[in-house]
Amino acid sequence: MSSVLLLILAAGVPYYIFLEKSDKFSSKSIFLLSGVLLLCASILSLFLPNEHLTPLVLISFVSAIYSIYKATKTTNFYKLGYYLIFVNAPFFVLFEEKGALYSLSLLVSLVGIYLIANFYEKNYGSANYLSVRGVTLATPCVSGYLTLYLIAIALYPPFPNSLFFLGYIFKSEPNILWFVVVITLFFGNFFLAMSVMRKTLFGKLNPNIHYVHMSTKEKVIHSAIVVLLLTLSIFGLKEIIL
Repeated sequence: MSSVLLLILAAGVPYYIFLEKSDKFSSKSIFLLSGVLLLCASILSLFLPNEHLTPLVLISFVSAIYSIYKATKTTNFYKLGYYLIFVNAPFFVLFEEKGALYSLSLLVSLVGIYLIANFYEKNYGSANYLSVRGVTLATPCVSGYLTLYLIAIALYPPFPNSLFFLGYIFKSEPNILWFVVVITLFFGNFFLAMSVMRKTLFGKLNPNIHYVHMSTKEKVIHSAIVVLLLTLSIFGLKEIIL
Protein backbone atom coordinates (compact mmCIF):
# COMPACT_ATOMS: atom_id res chain seq x y z
CA MET A 1 0.00 0.00 0.00
CA SER A 2 2.81 2.41 0.85
CA SER A 3 4.50 1.71 -2.49
CA VAL A 4 1.25 2.47 -4.32
CA LEU A 5 0.92 5.76 -2.43
CA LEU A 6 4.47 6.74 -3.31
CA LEU A 7 3.89 5.86 -6.95
CA ILE A 8 0.72 7.97 -7.11
CA LEU A 9 2.66 10.94 -5.73
CA ALA A 10 5.63 10.51 -8.06
CA ALA A 11 4.29 9.10 -11.35
CA GLY A 12 2.25 10.78 -14.05
CA VAL A 13 -0.89 8.65 -14.31
CA PRO A 14 -3.12 10.79 -12.03
CA TYR A 15 -1.94 13.99 -13.71
CA TYR A 16 -2.76 12.77 -17.20
CA ILE A 17 -6.16 11.46 -16.14
CA PHE A 18 -7.32 14.45 -14.11
CA LEU A 19 -5.14 17.57 -14.20
CA GLU A 20 -4.17 17.90 -17.86
CA LYS A 21 -7.78 17.46 -18.91
CA SER A 22 -8.98 20.20 -16.59
CA ASP A 23 -9.16 23.85 -17.58
CA LYS A 24 -8.63 24.85 -13.95
CA PHE A 25 -4.95 23.86 -13.91
CA SER A 26 -2.29 25.66 -15.91
CA SER A 27 1.00 24.04 -16.92
CA LYS A 28 2.72 26.17 -14.30
CA SER A 29 0.42 24.99 -11.51
CA ILE A 30 0.81 21.33 -12.56
CA PHE A 31 4.59 21.76 -12.51
CA LEU A 32 4.45 23.19 -8.99
CA LEU A 33 1.99 20.57 -7.75
CA SER A 34 3.90 17.62 -9.21
CA GLY A 35 7.17 18.95 -7.78
CA VAL A 36 5.69 19.41 -4.31
CA LEU A 37 4.10 15.95 -4.36
CA LEU A 38 7.36 14.35 -5.49
CA LEU A 39 9.07 16.08 -2.57
CA CYS A 40 6.37 14.68 -0.26
CA ALA A 41 6.91 11.21 -1.74
CA SER A 42 10.66 11.54 -1.17
CA ILE A 43 10.14 12.46 2.48
CA LEU A 44 7.58 9.69 3.00
CA SER A 45 9.92 7.14 1.43
CA LEU A 46 12.34 7.73 4.30
CA PHE A 47 9.73 6.43 6.74
CA LEU A 48 7.67 3.99 4.67
CA PRO A 49 8.88 0.73 3.15
CA ASN A 50 9.32 1.16 -0.59
CA GLU A 51 9.85 -2.11 -2.46
CA HIS A 52 10.21 -2.13 -6.22
CA LEU A 53 7.33 -4.47 -6.91
CA THR A 54 7.24 -5.57 -10.55
CA PRO A 55 3.67 -4.34 -11.29
CA LEU A 56 4.50 -0.87 -9.93
CA VAL A 57 7.73 -0.71 -11.92
CA LEU A 58 5.83 -1.68 -15.08
CA ILE A 59 3.07 0.90 -14.49
CA SER A 60 5.55 3.67 -13.82
CA PHE A 61 7.64 2.58 -16.82
CA VAL A 62 4.67 2.75 -19.20
CA SER A 63 3.85 6.19 -17.77
CA ALA A 64 7.48 7.22 -18.27
CA ILE A 65 7.50 6.12 -21.92
CA TYR A 66 4.32 8.11 -22.51
CA SER A 67 5.90 11.08 -20.73
CA ILE A 68 8.95 10.92 -23.01
CA TYR A 69 6.60 11.03 -25.99
CA LYS A 70 4.69 13.98 -24.50
CA ALA A 71 7.94 15.82 -23.73
CA THR A 72 9.08 15.53 -27.34
CA LYS A 73 5.87 17.28 -28.42
CA THR A 74 6.14 20.30 -26.14
CA THR A 75 8.19 23.48 -26.35
CA ASN A 76 6.97 24.81 -23.01
CA PHE A 77 9.40 24.79 -20.09
CA TYR A 78 6.63 24.22 -17.51
CA LYS A 79 5.31 21.15 -19.30
CA LEU A 80 8.83 19.88 -19.89
CA GLY A 81 9.48 20.16 -16.16
CA TYR A 82 6.63 17.98 -14.97
CA TYR A 83 7.09 15.52 -17.83
CA LEU A 84 10.67 15.02 -16.63
CA ILE A 85 9.36 14.23 -13.15
CA PHE A 86 7.14 11.52 -14.61
CA VAL A 87 9.94 10.22 -16.86
CA ASN A 88 12.06 9.60 -13.78
CA ALA A 89 9.30 8.05 -11.65
CA PRO A 90 10.48 4.44 -12.31
CA PHE A 91 13.88 5.36 -10.85
CA PHE A 92 12.09 6.52 -7.72
CA VAL A 93 10.43 3.12 -7.45
CA LEU A 94 13.53 1.10 -8.34
CA PHE A 95 16.01 2.98 -6.19
CA GLU A 96 14.04 2.33 -2.98
CA GLU A 97 15.76 4.31 -0.17
CA LYS A 98 18.14 5.95 -2.65
CA GLY A 99 15.19 7.20 -4.67
CA ALA A 100 14.74 10.12 -2.28
CA LEU A 101 18.28 11.37 -2.95
CA TYR A 102 17.92 11.00 -6.70
CA SER A 103 14.53 12.75 -6.62
CA LEU A 104 15.95 15.59 -4.53
CA SER A 105 18.75 16.23 -7.01
CA LEU A 106 16.25 16.05 -9.88
CA LEU A 107 13.97 18.55 -8.14
CA VAL A 108 16.84 20.99 -7.59
CA SER A 109 17.61 20.87 -11.32
CA LEU A 110 13.93 21.37 -12.10
CA VAL A 111 13.70 24.36 -9.76
CA GLY A 112 16.27 25.93 -12.07
CA ILE A 113 14.15 25.03 -15.11
CA TYR A 114 11.10 26.49 -13.35
CA LEU A 115 12.90 29.80 -12.77
CA ILE A 116 14.05 29.87 -16.39
CA ALA A 117 10.41 29.31 -17.39
CA ASN A 118 9.39 32.24 -15.18
CA PHE A 119 12.08 34.37 -16.81
CA TYR A 120 10.76 33.51 -20.28
CA GLU A 121 7.16 34.09 -19.25
CA LYS A 122 7.98 37.48 -17.74
CA ASN A 123 10.18 38.75 -20.58
CA TYR A 124 8.88 36.94 -23.68
CA GLY A 125 5.21 36.52 -22.86
CA SER A 126 5.21 32.75 -22.38
CA ALA A 127 7.39 29.84 -21.25
CA ASN A 128 7.61 28.63 -24.85
CA TYR A 129 11.27 28.35 -25.86
CA LEU A 130 11.05 27.44 -29.55
CA SER A 131 11.03 31.00 -30.90
CA VAL A 132 13.66 32.26 -28.45
CA ARG A 133 16.57 30.51 -30.13
CA GLY A 134 20.24 31.40 -30.18
CA VAL A 135 20.38 32.42 -26.51
CA THR A 136 24.03 31.30 -26.28
CA LEU A 137 24.99 34.33 -28.34
CA ALA A 138 22.33 36.76 -27.16
CA THR A 139 22.08 36.06 -23.41
CA PRO A 140 25.06 33.95 -22.26
CA CYS A 141 24.03 33.91 -18.59
CA VAL A 142 20.61 32.44 -19.38
CA SER A 143 22.31 29.99 -21.71
CA GLY A 144 24.92 29.03 -19.11
CA TYR A 145 22.47 28.27 -16.32
CA LEU A 146 20.05 26.47 -18.62
CA THR A 147 22.92 24.37 -19.97
CA LEU A 148 23.96 23.33 -16.45
CA TYR A 149 20.42 22.30 -15.51
CA LEU A 150 19.95 20.32 -18.73
CA ILE A 151 23.34 18.62 -18.39
CA ALA A 152 22.38 17.60 -14.85
CA ILE A 153 19.06 16.19 -16.11
CA ALA A 154 20.90 14.39 -18.94
CA LEU A 155 22.78 12.46 -16.22
CA TYR A 156 26.22 13.88 -16.89
CA PRO A 157 28.82 13.83 -14.08
CA PRO A 158 29.74 15.59 -11.85
CA PHE A 159 26.14 16.57 -11.13
CA PRO A 160 24.34 14.63 -8.40
CA ASN A 161 21.63 13.17 -10.65
CA SER A 162 24.25 11.10 -12.45
CA LEU A 163 26.20 10.21 -9.30
CA PHE A 164 23.17 8.86 -7.41
CA PHE A 165 22.21 7.03 -10.61
CA LEU A 166 25.68 5.45 -10.91
CA GLY A 167 25.76 4.66 -7.19
CA TYR A 168 22.56 2.68 -7.54
CA ILE A 169 23.84 0.83 -10.60
CA PHE A 170 27.05 -0.23 -8.86
CA LYS A 171 25.18 -1.59 -5.83
CA SER A 172 22.16 -3.19 -7.49
CA GLU A 173 21.37 -6.73 -8.59
CA PRO A 174 20.05 -6.29 -12.13
CA ASN A 175 17.51 -8.39 -13.98
CA ILE A 176 15.98 -8.06 -17.45
CA LEU A 177 13.32 -5.56 -16.35
CA TRP A 178 15.99 -3.54 -14.54
CA PHE A 179 18.12 -3.34 -17.69
CA VAL A 180 15.17 -2.29 -19.86
CA VAL A 181 14.00 0.43 -17.47
CA VAL A 182 17.43 1.86 -16.63
CA ILE A 183 18.78 1.91 -20.19
CA THR A 184 15.57 3.27 -21.73
CA LEU A 185 15.18 6.09 -19.21
CA PHE A 186 18.85 6.97 -19.20
CA PHE A 187 18.70 7.63 -22.94
CA GLY A 188 15.26 9.22 -22.54
CA ASN A 189 16.63 11.84 -20.13
CA PHE A 190 19.67 12.39 -22.33
CA PHE A 191 17.65 12.76 -25.53
CA LEU A 192 15.13 15.19 -24.02
CA ALA A 193 17.79 17.42 -22.46
CA MET A 194 19.91 17.53 -25.61
CA SER A 195 16.85 18.21 -27.74
CA VAL A 196 15.96 21.28 -25.68
CA MET A 197 19.56 22.51 -25.86
CA ARG A 198 19.54 22.18 -29.63
CA LYS A 199 16.25 24.01 -30.02
CA THR A 200 16.86 26.97 -27.72
CA LEU A 201 20.60 27.46 -27.07
CA PHE A 202 21.82 27.33 -30.65
CA GLY A 203 20.73 28.56 -34.05
CA LYS A 204 20.30 32.01 -35.53
CA LEU A 205 18.92 34.82 -33.40
CA ASN A 206 15.25 35.58 -33.89
CA PRO A 207 15.06 39.17 -35.23
CA ASN A 208 11.51 39.52 -33.88
CA ILE A 209 12.64 38.88 -30.29
CA HIS A 210 14.13 41.47 -27.94
CA TYR A 211 16.54 39.35 -25.90
CA VAL A 212 16.63 40.18 -22.21
CA HIS A 213 19.56 39.67 -19.85
CA MET A 214 19.22 38.34 -16.32
CA SER A 215 19.24 40.79 -13.45
CA THR A 216 21.87 40.56 -10.71
CA LYS A 217 19.27 39.12 -8.32
CA GLU A 218 18.35 36.39 -10.81
CA LYS A 219 22.02 35.52 -11.33
CA VAL A 220 22.53 35.18 -7.57
CA ILE A 221 19.53 32.85 -7.23
CA HIS A 222 20.65 30.65 -10.09
CA SER A 223 24.22 30.59 -8.78
CA ALA A 224 22.86 29.37 -5.42
CA ILE A 225 21.02 26.54 -7.20
CA VAL A 226 24.23 25.51 -8.99
CA VAL A 227 26.13 25.55 -5.68
CA LEU A 228 23.41 23.37 -4.14
CA LEU A 229 23.71 20.90 -7.03
CA LEU A 230 27.47 20.70 -6.58
CA THR A 231 27.01 20.23 -2.83
CA LEU A 232 24.67 17.32 -3.49
CA SER A 233 27.35 15.96 -5.81
CA ILE A 234 29.58 15.44 -2.77
CA PHE A 235 26.93 13.17 -1.23
CA GLY A 236 26.53 11.42 -4.57
CA LEU A 237 30.26 10.80 -4.77
CA LYS A 238 30.17 9.31 -1.26
CA GLU A 239 27.42 6.93 -2.43
CA ILE A 240 29.75 5.62 -5.12
CA ILE A 241 32.93 5.43 -3.04
CA LEU A 242 31.52 4.06 0.23
